Amino acid sequence: MEKVKLFRAETSRQGTFGIFSLPNGLILHTAEPPWKNNRSNVSCLPEGEYTVNRYISHKFGHVYRLSDTQTSPRSAILIHTGNLAGDIEDGLISHTHGCILPAMRMGVYKNQKAVLASRVALNKFIDVMGDNSFILTIENLFKL
Repeated sequence: MEKVKLFRAETSRQGTFGIFSLPNGLILHTAEPPWKNNRSNVSCLPEGEYTVNRYISHKFGHVYRLSDTQTSPRSAILIHTGNLAGDIEDGLISHTHGCILPAMRMGVYKNQKAVLASRVALNKFIDVMGDNSFILTIENLFKL
């Protein structure tokens, strides 16, 4: 099974930001909510390995879904499009409730740190990974 790595570089009230490293060498930026002790709808996931499968979401279309048995008690953790991942409990905007947003570059959107060109990035991700399941390894490069 192919492996994808997510190296998280930083976390703050603006979100958790890092990079995806795909098997063909493609590097994409990522955004997730800040670390909030793995609480549903407001936190990124803990470090670790997760099995990921292709999935059709009613809201996002063709995306990827992390195995619910591995993310339990949380569920429906997707890799989908979006730009913002701020702390909603602190009044910031977020396009994710615990999911991972891929992007082509970092930037600012609506006065928040953001990831940009997310649809392009997800399409590139799909071009590389296709319908194949894969192992996602998440590693923090910072101390919590």
